[in-house]
Amino acid sequence: MLSLLVFEDLTMAIYLPVLTALLAGLSFVGGAVTVAIALATVSMVRLVALRYGRFIEAFVRSPNSEVLLLKVVGLALLVAGIAQQLQVSAAVGAFLVGIAPSGELAEEAQALLAPLRDLFAAVSFVFFGLQTDPTKILPVAGLAALLALVSMVTKLLTGFYAARRAGIARAGQARAGIALIPRGEFNIVIAGLAVAAGAHPDLGPLAAAYVLILAAFGPLAARLVQPLITAIAKRA
Repeated sequence: MLSLLVFEDLTMAIYLPVLTALLAGLSFVGGAVTVAIALATVSMVRLVALRYGRFIEAFVRSPNSEVLLLKVVGLALLVAGIAQQLQVSAAVGAFLVGIAPSGELAEEAQALLAPLRDLFAAVSFVFFGLQTDPTKILPVAGLAALLALVSMVTKLLTGFYAARRAGIARAGQARAGIALIPRGEFNIVIAGLAVAAGAHPDLGPLAAAYVLILAAFGPLAARLVQPLITAIAKRA
């Protein structure tokens, strides 16, 4: 599951510049240059994070938890801002910073950042909700439900396939597929870019309804299917 989500984030590093170029009405050459810059930026940051991660760890490491938190957040914001200026997703830039630390430092930073992660995740949904007119959700609810159904099927199949390749039993395959269902945050990012660029106004309500359906059905499906998964595990 983690590998799939990481691959999704890295794919967005390519997809978002393409989308931005299309929304801006750039020519083929202009779009190709934008994508090339994005790929070069991601590759450079990834190389620094993986090959020179020890230097980043030496800079970030601190016996004081407050200093450590400030350093991690500051570095993430710096790289995310640079990535944003180079037409790369800021989220991808921050993610690449996160893969640099390892071991005890990564665990300590994760514990410190967990409350901030939960806070900003909630705030991002609040902000998107403020931009969405609830009266426009109902007319697109049918299409959102259809898209959600297609996504559920493809996510289940993806989770089953990935878990099976990893040698995981059927119960684990089912858990992996179900756990992928509520993942749809990038749809809000994509819809936000499209609406800001003056694209179809229904994209915002459609994305909101789609994400809400997945977010509500995912945990419910996991709870309903859990007895079946337990039975499959006992048989295996």
